[in-house]
Amino acid sequence: MYTHLQVALSGAIPALIAMWFVDRLDAKRPEPRSTRRLVVFVGMLSVIPALIGELVLSSAAAGWVEPPMTYQGSSFQAFIVAAGIEEACKIGMVYWVVWRRPEFDERMDGIVYASRGGLGFALVENVMYLLKQQSLEGQLVVWVERALLAVPGHAMWTGMIGAMAARRRFDGTGLGLLGGYLLAVAFHGGYDVSVFLQQPLHLEGRDALGHALLVVPVALTVLAFFVVRSMARTALRLDDAEAVRSAARSVMPPMLG
Repeated sequence: MYTHLQVALSGAIPALIAMWFVDRLDAKRPEPRSTRRLVVFVGMLSVIPALIGELVLSSAAAGWVEPPMTYQGSSFQAFIVAAGIEEACKIGMVYWVVWRRPEFDERMDGIVYASRGGLGFALVENVMYLLKQQSLEGQLVVWVERALLAVPGHAMWTGMIGAMAARRRFDGTGLGLLGGYLLAVAFHGGYDVSVFLQQPLHLEGRDALGHALLVVPVALTVLAFFVVRSMARTALRLDDAEAVRSAARSVMPPMLG
């Protein structure tokens, strides 16, 4: 017999599957299990400062930003409160834990660690969303929607930051940590705003436009997949080339002088 808590806890499954997929991307030179688990753990903990930051910012902005049921309020909640704070908390915790560790020695590591941190966050957030649902039907709908969109979204958004930060670190090129953060906020905020705008649109009777906007999260998730896949392929290509050069140097006979 189904229990509300059991279904909610099963919301961890999509994040765990996604973690396995992320690890497979780095199968040639995998990161230590202990470090990967640590990153997931701090990603889970990043929910706490994110919730606090969102509450504080929403309260502080109450006097000069319109309510969430307005277009301005929905946009503010999507891009600044949700995307801005959550991406900062996720990558901040990952940066704090792994940036200076010797294990972080390849470009692909930036994607692996950042994506795993994002999935730790998504795991906790997913369970929380499912706990809020009042019926089994509501839980199942949210379970499927978030498993296909929000959970991989969190991995890819934060993975973008890790990828761009790693390129700057190892190659001195690209927009770096800040550029990756802004890109992640753009994707995350665009995803959220299409959902948050449903309320003001329905209040004005613009239901057709509201329904059309629900295509945006799907499109952005697909686009994010191709962006991160391209970043991962570039990282792996450069890492493989560097590994070959390192191996060649290690077997090269000493020069006679």
